[in-house]
Amino acid sequence: MEEIVALAKIFSDPNRVKIAALLQREGDVCVCEICDTLSLSQPLVSRHLKQMREAGIVTAEHSGKWMVYALSDAHRETLACWKAALQNVLPELPPLVACSSYRGGE
Repeated sequence: MEEIVALAKIFSDPNRVKIAALLQREGDVCVCEICDTLSLSQPLVSRHLKQMREAGIVTAEHSGKWMVYALSDAHRETLACWKAALQNVLPELPPLVACSSYRGGE
């Protein structure tokens, strides 16, 4: 039950839902792409990502000088219903504003 409550807290914020939906749609995404696509500040996005990492929702790894985030495979069964619900959010998301430095391979 604690796992469900923790995940519900994460998905209780609209920005975290949008971030999760963006990660589901795009796969690996750097912080600047999340900020630019969702028009959110970098400190706000970083705070949300930290909470999502601590809950096991997202993974983070370095790719060169960039930190890249993706949805985690942890909590697979519990997250199945959340991931299905994220599909409904996808049409509301703007197109990805790609980071030319990260996507350019610097």
